[in-house]
Amino acid sequence: MTRIDFYVLKPGSRGNRYTLAARLAEKAWRHGHRVLISVAGEEEQRHMDRLLWTFRDIAFIPHGPLGAVDPTLNPVLITCAEADEEHDVLINLRPDVPEFFSRFERVAECVDEEPGIRESGRQRYRFYRERGYPLNTHEVA
Repeated sequence: MTRIDFYVLKPGSRGNRYTLAARLAEKAWRHGHRVLISVAGEEEQRHMDRLLWTFRDIAFIPHGPLGAVDPTLNPVLITCAEADEEHDVLINLRPDVPEFFSRFERVAECVDEEPGIRESGRQRYRFYRERGYPLNTHEVA
């Protein structure tokens, strides 16, 4: 069964949920996992792509938009559509639960202080809980 982890930024934390997603993607990739970052639209997809190029001065994460890069060379992919690619870790930045989430071993939900994001995070938490998925919550500075 898919494991669900909610990563909630504490008030006053540095960055936002996009920065948090980049940090999680880097950590998962360094541990040998394949990662899919699911975003709500093409603008968010471009933003996440740019962020992964620039969020660390001394690190490079092999990544790119799903369908635009070779997935065998880029273990971190970004999509705003349904994904047929099988990956270990799904990082969700969408306001809803992706229909394909259960194909992944692990789902990371990124939540920051923005009121709409907080509320949609609560709704996703209830969705997973009502269906019996194992849930973990991590407060992140």
